Amino acid sequence: MIAVVDYGRGNLGSVQQAFARLGMEARVTEDARVVAEADAVVLPGDGAFHDAMDALARLGLLDALRDCIEAERPFLGICLGYQLLFTESEEFGHGKGLDVIHGPVRRFPAGLKVPHMGWNQVAHAGDSPLFEGIPSGAHFYFVHSYYPETADPSLAVGTCTYGVRFPAAVSRGALFATQFHPEKSQRWGLRLLENFAAFVRDGRRAP
Repeated sequence: MIAVVDYGRGNLGSVQQAFARLGMEARVTEDARVVAEADAVVLPGDGAFHDAMDALARLGLLDALRDCIEAERPFLGICLGYQLLFTESEEFGHGKGLDVIHGPVRRFPAGLKVPHMGWNQVAHAGDSPLFEGIPSGAHFYFVHSYYPETADPSLAVGTCTYGVRFPAAVSRGALFATQFHPEKSQRWGLRLLENFAAFVRDGRRAP
């Protein structure tokens, strides 16, 4: 079972329904015990970084999320759920994230239209199970005003350019995360979720 974390942010129903179409049981939950017992965890989200961290803390989910990642159970962060994995964010002043991926989340440079909203290409080298069967340059749907910088460039398995080139997807072991919304990205987004579901089913571990 995949636990889809409910902390008051994100397209939870869309994510759950996407996995249901793929024949994978997904349960929307705010219960830390359910997250702790799940085979895999999805952290979706949109909205404000600080509010999201406060909500996760209030629900007692911070340790459950960190434990899942440390135990190398499959984990997928989406949009804000991706940014929360980083060390800190510039959004509305300095704020601390989960710090499981070292690096800051920065606002797009002045002069760019924000949010970065709509379809954009994601380039990848084909070396992550997340992008299996997906061509480099495929289009995915983005909605965000901030972007992450990872201290370890090797974690960036997908990149996008919008004024700046930024990691649109990261992968480390069983940890995956995307800045774009796969649940809104039609064909290739569904394929990406299918790849994650296959990773969960097979109990695979990335090298």
